[in-house]
Amino acid sequence: MKKILLAGAVALFGLSNAQIAKGTAYLSGQVSYSQQENNNNDFKIESFRVLPTAGYFVGTNLAVGLGVGYASDKTTTTTNNALVVSEIKNTQSAFVVAPFVRKYWTIADKLYIFGQLEVPMEFGQVKNEGTSTTTVGGSTATSSTSTKANYTSIGVNIKPGLDYFLNKNWSIEATFGEFGYNTSKFDVDGAKSVNNYNFGLNLSSVTFGVKYVFAK
Repeated sequence: MKKILLAGAVALFGLSNAQIAKGTAYLSGQVSYSQQENNNNDFKIESFRVLPTAGYFVGTNLAVGLGVGYASDKTTTTTNNALVVSEIKNTQSAFVVAPFVRKYWTIADKLYIFGQLEVPMEFGQVKNEGTSTTTVGGSTATSSTSTKANYTSIGVNIKPGLDYFLNKNWSIEATFGEFGYNTSKFDVDGAKSVNNYNFGLNLSSVTFGVKYVFAK
């Protein structure tokens, strides 16, 4: 009975093989776009991300890597009534650099679970633009405002994930949730640092990517 249980455990968790060898390299990346609008079409949020990634296994099942990309978020709010039509746009865009270390554990022959420690950094700009048109007694007046500020953000995150190998060269990976901290500093006189904490496993933070592995 003990031998049967041990054989079942080996078959289930792949304890005897299915290791990712030292010296293996890979290319990966994530591209995402999302848009949210309310039913009145007076509020819209657009988000775009692209983050190509390269990794190298410095040991069995242990990889280091770097992601370099771009991120953008834009919120548009529109007000329309009998006297005033206004639109406010808040845009945040940034160059992203994210070095990381990733440790894999074998679940099955082609399936791995991993934990990733990363240090994401953003170097970007926040821009606020507003226009307002007022109509009174047949006369129309338009005004506009615009402000912008540069910012720098750095964080430390831990992300759990799964990696499934379709064959020796291609795999599909997913991360779910994030545990970490980041701080942002704006280039504005008197501005204080903004600190954020992320702790959770939820479907809203699931990301997917495709990876090409340079198999040895």
